[in-house]
Amino acid sequence: MSELKRVRWLCRRGMKELDVLLARFVSAEYEGLSDEEHAELLALLDREDPDLWYLLMGRMEADNPTQTALLARMREFEIRQNEA
Repeated sequence: MSELKRVRWLCRRGMKELDVLLARFVSAEYEGLSDEEHAELLALLDREDPDLWYLLMGRMEADNPTQTALLARMREFEIRQNEA
């Protein structure tokens, strides 16, 4: 299984909101992420849904600066999608 297919599979969550946000972000932005961001995205996808949701909503601190930047990029992406 390719890495992108694996990530898409991991984006399938128990929360519809996470499913939509993650699937759209990965489809549009995954190829433009650095190797370090790819690794941190996988680390984020290893989290439980409530923790991942809190991170995405900014209610919980990320583990490191790369995750913080990636989560900010995901939030910005979602805002742009909602404006379109």
